[in-house]
Amino acid sequence: MNSKKQSLLSEAERLFIYEYLPAAVIARQLNLNRKTVNTWRAQYEWDKKRAAFLKSKMSFHEELYEFARKIMHEISEEMDAGEKVDPARMNALCRFIPLFTTSKKYEDTIKKKEKESPKGLTPELISQIEEEILGIKQLDADQE
Repeated sequence: MNSKKQSLLSEAERLFIYEYLPAAVIARQLNLNRKTVNTWRAQYEWDKKRAAFLKSKMSFHEELYEFARKIMHEISEEMDAGEKVDPARMNALCRFIPLFTTSKKYEDTIKKKEKESPKGLTPELISQIEEEILGIKQLDADQE
């Protein structure tokens, strides 16, 4: 694979997995044929990679929350027992609190993008209708 094609493939994959852009938008942005992007999507299993990326982001928030809860519980027990609270742990807890809001906003944005589904005829659906029903073949990027 030549370096230009590899570069386009890498950028298309990044846009799909990490930026959550649909194949039609990626094709327009990179001046590629939509069928090429969809072929790459299937061949390189971008949907699985996107799902794994989303899962890792979701679990981070959960792990962060559990870690902060554990620290908060330990601090609370020390306070109830009249023991001196370690300032470093109290500081760590205070630093985690703003991260909850940031990570939660990020997760909400991701969930919203996952739930949004295009209404009506999407470019992918039109392309599929053209190929399967009308017999109109889309040109691949190499043929253009």
